[in-house]
Amino acid sequence: RNLLDRDTFSKSDPICVLYTQAIGNKEWREFGRTEVIDNTLNPDFVRKFIMDYFFEERENLRFDFYDVDSKSPNLSKHDFLGQMFCTLGEIVGSQGSRLEKSIVGIPGKKCGTVIVTAEELGCCRDSVLMQFCANKLDKKDFFGKSDPFLVFHRSNEDGSFTICHKTEVVKNTLNPVWQAFKISVRALCNGDYDRTIKVEVYDWDRDGSHDFIGEFTTSYRELSRGQSQFNVYEVINPKKKGKKKKYVNSGTVTLLSFLIETEVSFLDYIKGGTQINFTVAIDFTASNGNPSQPTSLHYMNPYQLNAYGMALRAVGEIIQDYDSDKMFPALGFGARLPPDGRVSHEFALNGNPQNPYCHGIDGVMEAYYRSLKSVQLYGPTNFAPVINHVARYAASVKDGSQYFVLLIVTDGVISDMAQTKESIVNASKLPMSIIIVGVGPAEFDAMEELDGDVVRISSRGRFAERDIVQFVPFRDYVDRSGNHVLSMARLAKDVLAEIPEQFLSYMRVRGIKPSPAPPPYTPPIHVLQTQI
Repeated sequence: RNLLDRDTFSKSDPICVLYTQAIGNKEWREFGRTEVIDNTLNPDFVRKFIMDYFFEERENLRFDFYDVDSKSPNLSKHDFLGQMFCTLGEIVGSQGSRLEKSIVGIPGKKCGTVIVTAEELGCCRDSVLMQFCANKLDKKDFFGKSDPFLVFHRSNEDGSFTICHKTEVVKNTLNPVWQAFKISVRALCNGDYDRTIKVEVYDWDRDGSHDFIGEFTTSYRELSRGQSQFNVYEVINPKKKGKKKKYVNSGTVTLLSFLIETEVSFLDYIKGGTQINFTVAIDFTASNGNPSQPTSLHYMNPYQLNAYGMALRAVGEIIQDYDSDKMFPALGFGARLPPDGRVSHEFALNGNPQNPYCHGIDGVMEAYYRSLKSVQLYGPTNFAPVINHVARYAASVKDGSQYFVLLIVTDGVISDMAQTKESIVNASKLPMSIIIVGVGPAEFDAMEELDGDVVRISSRGRFAERDIVQFVPFRDYVDRSGNHVLSMARLAKDVLAEIPEQFLSYMRVRGIKPSPAPPPYTPPIHVLQTQI
């Protein structure tokens, strides 16, 4: 909207070029170009870019705009109209997955704005719940009636068929009612609603030589009409049909019900406005070493981040795209606080217990460095108070509108194991996840137990309802070449990868559906005025 006008006699002819950034060397690579739209400062580009999206990765994007003056593919031959930088997470995490941002890059000029919308490619996430019955099937067994079952096949591009479902066998009846079954639309017809689905009816025999009763064909589109006269199928046995003049059919199969269930994804909730609240808790125990010494894990090196800073940034910079107010509570534990030296396991890094919120990851880093200068590292290492702190907030919003992620960065040996397990088991019923990053050389056996990937965590005989803890040791990510950008990206990838599934497991157990996304953006209609 409102692009710069670079053409003398008419309006600009804009094109948009999208670049993505490599993680390691920060190099920008061209990803694709839209079409050119002639003679407008308010283009609605049609060409879409299809990209892979991973919650746990930060994908930097750059949109460059040019006024195209000739047929040349070389961008330096055209007039630059400005650019916009953002991350893929920022677009996806915006209300309705629609981001509006100013175009910058030409000093002293207003370059207009760009509106980017993202939508997840459905790639057909639907499943169908169907139930069938049959009437008057042919009798195949000498002593009793038939034992019928159905076999479903989807057709392939080359005309061959692939089996995709078998029903159970209903014993000794010519009028069976099969149990309802659930199948993904991809398995049933590859997401193509008009593709042929072939259904065969067999009489089950113990020795495996099942007798063919007959078959019929249908399609997803036909089945989706539900129970109706259209969904009663004659079962035909081609051999019998060829031999007997009077042959009508070998019975009928009727569709009793057809229910579509859409598998919802993490992005459906984000698009519907669910906010992710991010809280940080930092270990200020004496085992970290004196912050003024270079050997300390809390050493404030003016030239590079310490391990705590790297873990905070790596995780925080990705999560902040999904939190609209970008205000993060930052807590510390295991320190003696001024003025009276009392030990706290839940203090605000910004010194304000009533309002522990920091603005953005930069605000968190600033508060962390400030409190290092004012508190005295002490002990013991208690996790339960900060877990309970976040759990109190999570317990007050269980409607699916908010989800809480607590990042604990610690040097290790936990003192309140029993209380922490109790807190985690209680928290597993709440909309929250816990990420623990272990820094330094300690043994982290206790943390592996909290992670619950191998054995689900329990406390006093009660098991956690879901796995909500993800633990990683920071030393596994230190890049040998000293490239911290890469080690931070790898760390974030591993600690955040489980969050969407943990998030969905909470929503599923609670039966919470995503809110509808706000209506998509529609460009204003330009009214054409005519002179009469």
